[in-house]
Amino acid sequence: MKKTVLLLFILSVCYQCKKQPASPTGLVTEQAMVVSAREEASRIGSEIMQKGGNAFDAMVATEMALAVAYPFAGNLGGGGFMVYRKENGEIGGLDYREKAPLSAHKDMYLDSLGNVVPKMSTVGATAVGVPGTVAGVMEVHEKYGSLPLKDILQPVIKLAKRGVIVTEKQAKRLDSYKERFIEVNGDSTKFALGFKMGDTIKYPELANTLESILENGKDGFYKGEVAQKLATFIQDRGGFVTEEDLAKYEAKWRQPIVFNYKDLKVISMSPPSSGGVTINQILKMMEPYNVSSYGHNSLKTVQLFTEASRRAYADRNYFLGDPDFVDIPLDVLLSDSYLTKRMADFSFEKATLSSAVSHGMVDIVESRETTHYSIVDADGNAISATTTLNGGYGSKLYSEELGFFLNNEMDDFSAKPGVPNMFGLIGAEANSIAPEKRMLSSMTPTIVEKDGKLYMVVGTPGGSTIITAVVQTILNVYEFNLSMQDAVNAPRFHHQWLPDMVTFEEEGFSVDLKSQLESKGYKILEGRTPIIGKVDAIRVLSNGKLEGGADKRGDDTAIGF
Repeated sequence: MKKTVLLLFILSVCYQCKKQPASPTGLVTEQAMVVSAREEASRIGSEIMQKGGNAFDAMVATEMALAVAYPFAGNLGGGGFMVYRKENGEIGGLDYREKAPLSAHKDMYLDSLGNVVPKMSTVGATAVGVPGTVAGVMEVHEKYGSLPLKDILQPVIKLAKRGVIVTEKQAKRLDSYKERFIEVNGDSTKFALGFKMGDTIKYPELANTLESILENGKDGFYKGEVAQKLATFIQDRGGFVTEEDLAKYEAKWRQPIVFNYKDLKVISMSPPSSGGVTINQILKMMEPYNVSSYGHNSLKTVQLFTEASRRAYADRNYFLGDPDFVDIPLDVLLSDSYLTKRMADFSFEKATLSSAVSHGMVDIVESRETTHYSIVDADGNAISATTTLNGGYGSKLYSEELGFFLNNEMDDFSAKPGVPNMFGLIGAEANSIAPEKRMLSSMTPTIVEKDGKLYMVVGTPGGSTIITAVVQTILNVYEFNLSMQDAVNAPRFHHQWLPDMVTFEEEGFSVDLKSQLESKGYKILEGRTPIIGKVDAIRVLSNGKLEGGADKRGDDTAIGF
């Protein structure tokens, strides 16, 4: 009898141990936090909240500060998506994705023989879509901001004038892109100078552009002098964006994709972001399995995740596009019966070939160089926002007069159905080019609830790898009981249907694991592989404090109070 009682006690203790959430290993703060790609941006956002601003004020400040501190992806010349959850549980999403110019058409990047013209959609003025970032932040401030715009933008303007100190990683990036900057902008461009670690880069022209936005709001960018200079600059270099394109641009409120995974409620971005739909499909295909019992990054976990991703990306690439232009059969794509059928031929015994996985039977692509930030304020309002220029420094086209880089977002359309974009994503008719259409994106800003309360805010850059990095981070915390920082640091892998390859980050996966996968028919990407995402996330601890997860792969920093 005593032995039985003792055994039950031990089992009970072990169960309790297992159920205890992981102790934090990242920065822990009492009330509020910003996690972003640069310390300067996180600090400005955090200080805005310390002065009494809310998460929406901090979003405006952080987004604009990233344009100064992180021109690799932070921007005035690009666009993005934001998902929010207010402390009362109200949720929403904002689409400030770039749009195709009015003169755009389906075949604009094809030559007379119908072939895609090299570089036309990726480099220089012809690659530029109508920017959405400024419209996005102004829309957020107008609807939910609590502080005057002056209080929010003045610290950013000061940062632009004072300058930003170049980090080691930034110096390497600037050096690796230097020849491309010169190729597009000439050798007198600011970024031909060759900045070294420890140098300070000042942005007086960007400060002037920000002053115009401060004085005139959205119209300070999309109309008047700035718009005229921007449109002339783009057109003089052969691009398509006009003053009319800029004047017509509007950010758009959209309902997020919301679904349950076990006892989590996941809130993520809806089309034209493919993120919410695709993570919904991946997690629901995995849900019937006892994932935690397989172990973190184990053979079974990697297999199950890869096969769910393979099927979800096949659907993503075929069905998804701008919902204002195409009918997306979300009710079917996200239904339990459809997803059960999609996984019916999955077996742990061998790989499914991507050639055997087309899009699902239903009746009726992109950049690593994005940036993400996560914010929670003292009242419990949460924001997850991902913003981009598409490629690193976008089209590489830099306006010396206005102080910022322009996007190459037109490459995220399907220039020609079946031809991969710069990130290897194959597109279909749903994502073909049309005037004022928004291009499909992989950006996946996501908020997670548990037991009706805020649990996680998460997102990442990484182009087509964004979706898999976000899902793995959520699983790392929820299924494998990692702290937020450990979940972000953990090595990642990726599969996107085509090409039929599993990509592993260089460190953290054993030769034995890869050989076991190969024996089951999986193709492993050999040679040097890039990092997968730079996740910036926040976990709400059981005591209400916040743990930041700032990705060690970049200069990412969590700051709060």
